Amino acid sequence: MKLTRIGGWSLIVAAVLFIAVFAWLAATFDYPDILDHTAAEVLPRLVALGTTGRAVWTLYALIPLLLVPAGLGVALAFRREAPRASGGAAAFACLAAACMVTGLARWPTVQWQLGQEWASATPQMREVLGDTFDTLNSYLGKLIGEFVGEVALNSFFLLTGWAFLRAGRPAWQGYAGILVAFVGFIAALRNLTPAVGPIADVNNSILPLWLIVLGVLLVRQR
Repeated sequence: MKLTRIGGWSLIVAAVLFIAVFAWLAATFDYPDILDHTAAEVLPRLVALGTTGRAVWTLYALIPLLLVPAGLGVALAFRREAPRASGGAAAFACLAAACMVTGLARWPTVQWQLGQEWASATPQMREVLGDTFDTLNSYLGKLIGEFVGEVALNSFFLLTGWAFLRAGRPAWQGYAGILVAFVGFIAALRNLTPAVGPIADVNNSILPLWLIVLGVLLVRQR
């Protein structure tokens, strides 16, 4: 069960890093509200974060990779009682990690390059940079990183919760995971309709909490 414990600690570390990075970006970059602004507003502020800001964005982009050992830990922990559910959970954890890294990594890489070019660009060139900025946000950010990534993440939670139930663990553990997953599924629709905005806010609060709880459950798994 060593890999299961490693997976549990990975979720706990991911939650702590997520809270720290999110708080830093909120304080220095007005994140995530700034993402709704134009390239003219965002790119200069992005580059103004400097080397420290770029390092923070890089760390942020790498945090989802901690889902991989977590998924493998779930697959190992429940390979006998719920092989299909736990195997599916591991697959969705890996998919979520890939999508979220893809979405977040645009900031310290290609978006950063756009920001550096923005200062000296002509008005015509800024139109091109702005279009590129919007396209990257739409496809890498909102579609792949947020929507597909979050649907995969919550599918991981859903199947993990089901595996807990199939394995005869205390019912609250399984149902809590399933509930968190359904809240996350609804929150993933926030880019399609503002009606789910309040649910998305709730999801931002319970996500790190559930990562810690699930991590502890995996660490204590026998």
